[in-house]
Amino acid sequence: MPLGGSGEIGMNLNLYGHDGRWLMIDCGITFEQEAGVTHVLMPNVRFAHKRRKQLEGLVITHAHEDHLGAVVHTWEKLRCPVYATPFAATILRRKVAEAHADEIDLRVIDRDAPLRLGPFTLRFVDVTHSTVESQAILVGTPVGTVLHTGDFKLDDDPLVGATTDYEALAAAADGDIVAAVSDSTNATKAVSSRSEAELRDALVQRLDAAGPGRIAVACFSSNIARIDALAKIAEQLDRHPVLLGRSIRRMVGAARGCDYLPPWDAEIDARDFGFLPPSKLMLICTGTQGEPGSAMDRIARGDHRDVTLERGDQVVFSSKIIPGNEDNIARLHSQLRGRGVEVVSEKEGFVHVSGHPGRPELQRVYELARPRSVIPVHGEARHMTAHAELAESMGLPTLVPFNGAVVQLVPGPPKVLDTVEHGRVRVPGREGGRRGRQRPHRAR
Repeated sequence: MPLGGSGEIGMNLNLYGHDGRWLMIDCGITFEQEAGVTHVLMPNVRFAHKRRKQLEGLVITHAHEDHLGAVVHTWEKLRCPVYATPFAATILRRKVAEAHADEIDLRVIDRDAPLRLGPFTLRFVDVTHSTVESQAILVGTPVGTVLHTGDFKLDDDPLVGATTDYEALAAAADGDIVAAVSDSTNATKAVSSRSEAELRDALVQRLDAAGPGRIAVACFSSNIARIDALAKIAEQLDRHPVLLGRSIRRMVGAARGCDYLPPWDAEIDARDFGFLPPSKLMLICTGTQGEPGSAMDRIARGDHRDVTLERGDQVVFSSKIIPGNEDNIARLHSQLRGRGVEVVSEKEGFVHVSGHPGRPELQRVYELARPRSVIPVHGEARHMTAHAELAESMGLPTLVPFNGAVVQLVPGPPKVLDTVEHGRVRVPGREGGRRGRQRPHRAR
């Protein structure tokens, strides 16, 4: 039962039910622009709230906002144990502290051992994604097993973190997987996503050719491998890496606490920015989507307290242009170019790789796991429809769900039985852009 993330990008939440008990996987946020204000939205969890005594737990697949960002706001209603890997648990603890919220019942999973929650037996499968410790989950029940892929890609050289565990996926096929509930984000792409190692080599060449000015690279703060690669490239080019943005410092701190990142010898604090010549600096910043108040937004407006960029400097956006953010990103690029700064995005060159599977990667996973059916999630309608077309070309029955759909997975092929209450709730306070009460939004 998807309550978020089906027919849209972000706000991922899926419920699984068996024998009167429920399991929730992920609880994320999304964003909405209104009159120049960015609002944070989360799924309406009233269905689960009414059944919280039957809710065995909430399991987090990985530490991205669209998969765990709503936990701190919804836990008071759910009051169930929250299970996460060490890295995701570290991020959640920091979010709880920053929100001054009540402590949640947070439990760190052992990825190498089954987790039994009521009638559900969960086995975790390492998958590569654009952050560390991402997990696919094999949800076992007495009537069959579901492969919930979470977000993933097939990258045999991710630089930091585990590769996708092909052997575990193949072994799971012996257990008769009744359905794969799977990532659709790149299902319209005819090619596989490229490797972080391949991108690193391309970035070395591009940044080496940038000239003597300052270099700034904006990337997603949760992409630990990308941040580490950029810091090492800076040292290779005899530049000092400078981390800018609260979220990027939070993520790097969590990664170091989980032994994924060493300290970089050449790293300096932003307060020392003005003491070094431009040719010795590389900024690693947040703000890839033009988010108001982000490090790159403040630099572009000229009101960052420590950092300035000017003619002869270069900014590389090592990120995807996420649908819905085009206006904010165009404004940000225009502001930077108005200062004489050269701007390079994915439109101008090879500066980013996706963390999601293209069609060949989806096909390979289905060949390994041999599910009886495929349920596309995590995408807009066009992504999910393309995903379904691929699965059907492989002879796999599919069902393209919508938020609030009750999908029966067994017996027989998947079918929609009912629709339950669902929708969007605006997060109150500063994080949501305006203060005010939570109010449900009708699903569109």
